[in-house]
Amino acid sequence: MAQDLSIATEFMAKISRFGSIDPLADGDLTLVEDGPVRLAYAPFDHVTTNAKLVIVGITPGLSQATVALAAARQHLDSGADLEEALRRAKLTASFSGTLRSNLVAMLDSIGVHGLFDLKTTADLFAPGAEHVHFTSALRYPVFVNGKNYNGTPDMLRTPVLRQMIDTHLAEEAAMLPQALWLPLGPKAEMALQHLAAGGLLEKSRILAGLPHPSGANGERIAVFLGKKDADQASRQTRPAPLLAAYKTLRNQISTLKGR
Repeated sequence: MAQDLSIATEFMAKISRFGSIDPLADGDLTLVEDGPVRLAYAPFDHVTTNAKLVIVGITPGLSQATVALAAARQHLDSGADLEEALRRAKLTASFSGTLRSNLVAMLDSIGVHGLFDLKTTADLFAPGAEHVHFTSALRYPVFVNGKNYNGTPDMLRTPVLRQMIDTHLAEEAAMLPQALWLPLGPKAEMALQHLAAGGLLEKSRILAGLPHPSGANGERIAVFLGKKDADQASRQTRPAPLLAAYKTLRNQISTLKGR
């Protein structure tokens, strides 16, 4: 299916004329404003259509949006067309370092590499491979009272936020029906489960329960990978749900592989 780039077309034309790019301060970048909630445009439209893995956050933050806007304007000024400028701007969002190492270790442990006939899921991140798509439950930056959105108010009970899920995230789900969808945290998972409940995304392709790959989450990751015994984990780690999630995800990938 062809992607709807009407929003990008409108706002990218403005970006090339701006003297400064600030998605929080520039009113011309506002998509919707509803009380304390403000949605701003930033060029996160590009969908990696060959993706086998989709990594889903909550929404782009201010710093990420500012970098993407600057990159988009630079590429437009250099003569890139709309789709190419969007693609290059999106490349500024990368998973590297400890985040990637932890993620690869967990994906390999549940058998994702075997599902894709790879030696390791690290191959998905190879330069130029375009097998990983980075996105957000809320595609465009959301600010509440001038601050980065952190999950409050509830995205499914807030009409302007739910609409973004039902349009933009649903569009991406339709474009990537065979990919695995990895939500980073319960808020992103909630958005994916919402699409699954509506028949817009296959529930078996949502990797629910995988710990966030942040280095600050080291103990939970170690328990998940079996590198630390559950009885040695701190109380805050809550090992039982992690071990249950590991077993469920292993079975989930095995079932997908057997199709």
